[in-house]
Amino acid sequence: MSAAPTSAASEAGAPPAPARTGAVVPVLASAGITVALMQTLVIPLVPELPKLLHASAAGTAWAITATLLAAAVATPIMGRLGDMYGKRRMLLISIGMLITGSVVAALSSSLVPMIAGRALQGLAAGVIPLGISIMRDELPSEKLGTATAQMSASLGVGGALGLPAAALLAENFNWHTLFWLSAALGAIVLVLVLRFVPESSVRSGGRFDVLGGVGLSVGLISSLLAISQGADWGWTGGRTLGLFALAVAALLAWGWWERRTDEPLVDLRTTTRPQVLLTNLASMVFGFAMFAMSLVLPQLLQMPKATGFGLGQSMLASGLVMGPSGLVMLITAPFSAKISKTRGPKVTLMLGAVVVAAGYGVGSVLMSSVWELVLVSLLIGAGIGLAYGAMPALIMAAVPVSETAAANSLNTLMRSIGTSVSSAVAGVILAQLTISLGGYTLPSQTGFRVVLLIGAGAALTALAIASFIPTSRGADSPVLEAEAARA
Repeated sequence: MSAAPTSAASEAGAPPAPARTGAVVPVLASAGITVALMQTLVIPLVPELPKLLHASAAGTAWAITATLLAAAVATPIMGRLGDMYGKRRMLLISIGMLITGSVVAALSSSLVPMIAGRALQGLAAGVIPLGISIMRDELPSEKLGTATAQMSASLGVGGALGLPAAALLAENFNWHTLFWLSAALGAIVLVLVLRFVPESSVRSGGRFDVLGGVGLSVGLISSLLAISQGADWGWTGGRTLGLFALAVAALLAWGWWERRTDEPLVDLRTTTRPQVLLTNLASMVFGFAMFAMSLVLPQLLQMPKATGFGLGQSMLASGLVMGPSGLVMLITAPFSAKISKTRGPKVTLMLGAVVVAAGYGVGSVLMSSVWELVLVSLLIGAGIGLAYGAMPALIMAAVPVSETAAANSLNTLMRSIGTSVSSAVAGVILAQLTISLGGYTLPSQTGFRVVLLIGAGAALTALAIASFIPTSRGADSPVLEAEAARA
């Protein structure tokens, strides 16, 4: 049986100091944005990595894949450890891995150290769900909705803002500067967390489910590796099919074990509740929809004008076009919280899906000038801000306080899986619908339009899934359970 929460949990009713409470939200949001920056940090370097690291293009692709795989493993595990041993403690460890990975990558001049550094950066992915969980434990109820919406949106904000920043640095400085900067940002965030973020007194205790952690890791790594490398290896190739088969077997065995152990890594009885299950499914589909924008718009902006539809912009210009969408996500987060408070987070999630679908619909028609793509990115960014703000509210309304970090981590993982599938699907489509220009094969305008329409379809699918989420008192007022836990 699980150990009882620590005795300190009984003191959770004491309100946090006002000064500290006021600093918790910006500090945790800054930590989330810093970690999310890692997603786009190396994008400007991708074409140059084979030359910089003296390796093949296939080898340097692992600089991105390693981060994806490490993040998938770390997110649910760090969430569970946070519930058991302290969310702030795990948050500091995650930021420490980000700093270490950044330094390793900054010192690297060959492939293996770069992959190791990027994997360590990926292990910091648990920062955002841990931050949301700390907010639930520490903030007064009237501030919780807006704060968690901002923290959840930081996943998109960091990714959007990272592209122009990374492009600017890559064009004007030595490429190692990107990683030294990320290490410096991580160090600043670490100091701020130590100074302003208190350790949560809400802990579940218990014994960590090692077998469950191994089983889930094998299942996730196998499936994401097959998805990310399938286009290069061949979707019907032995390695790809073998990894998919291993993923299915590992996840089935993991599910069987989790249902029978007394202290599971993920409480499947909780995750199969309709509100949690449907929110996670909608999150995965939404992650798919969100990433389509990141794949299509930069390519359209940078395609040569000779194609007839490309806009011939630089990487920096393309990043500046995408950057405002991150700011819109941050600005939209308080509106997401306000709608959730008055109409319920289910309504907010559905509204976000409608706005994202509208953005992709507009993008499938308007793609011939820079201002049109700015408009598209702003619309999609606004929809993502609304939806991402609602997701943690729906999750936290349906899970016990002692499982907050694990539940939010699983939700974050679902979004990441959606983005990985989106990348694979878009890659296949753009590889099939091509044109020839100057002896080079490039994606066609039809290919881009198809991906945008698929993004719209994914957003509408998320809308349909969200419509079945049960509406309950807890769902409409996600702060009630956190408030009751402090009583």
